Amino acid sequence: AILVVPNDAKSIEPAFARAQAKKIVTITHESPDQKNADFDIEMIDNVAFGEKAMELMVEKMGTTSGEFVVFVGSLTVPAHNIWADAALALAKKKYPGLKEVATRFPASEDQNLARQTALDIITAHPNIKAFLCFGSQGAPGAAQAVREKGLIGKITVIGTTSPSQAAQYLKDGSFSVSILWDPAEAGYAMVYLAKLVLDGKKNLINADLDIPTLGKPLLFKGNTLVYDRPLILTKDNVDQFSGF
Repeated sequence: AILVVPNDAKSIEPAFARAQAKKIVTITHESPDQKNADFDIEMIDNVAFGEKAMELMVEKMGTTSGEFVVFVGSLTVPAHNIWADAALALAKKKYPGLKEVATRFPASEDQNLARQTALDIITAHPNIKAFLCFGSQGAPGAAQAVREKGLIGKITVIGTTSPSQAAQYLKDGSFSVSILWDPAEAGYAMVYLAKLVLDGKKNLINADLDIPTLGKPLLFKGNTLVYDRPLILTKDNVDQFSGF
């Protein structure tokens, strides 16, 4: 079996085709509907993920009203913008008291840019209550700005940052919560699927498949199994995931 998290889904298609011709099982992660793969597994549903991030922001703000901003890596990163769209749609429907003070900022791929952008926003909008950051560098940068301005406890920062990078900011309170998913769970699920196929049990991989510790998929369509398994990192549990 070959288990891959593709950086370029299309470029791997010929290699997968050759593997399948030799009866090698091909499993992917973070590549929905991957062509020439037996199965792909996703640990999050994009809409549910964005909505969960918004719910966490509201929870940590301690209020359902106030000004906030959204950071993304760029305006052309599909996942970041799908998450942002889902979060904003939920806010519009459920929390009318929330106000996005400006269109989303493409600042989450550069920590220094995110920090400076956050500082500028805090200056321009002194009543800002939260930064919702999609992209690994946005939350650390916003947390730096909150720390420098002495606003820990007054401004909420939610982001999608790895445990090793998020830890120092979560522990001092400048970063409220990081939401992502556990790559170890993804690896476990990929191996589980591969073994089922190798054992001649491919027919068991369907909407009712119950993978130990993961349960049944939220959605099974084509060759893709989608789970709703967000990993929520806080100052209390971040050290458990320090390996990534």
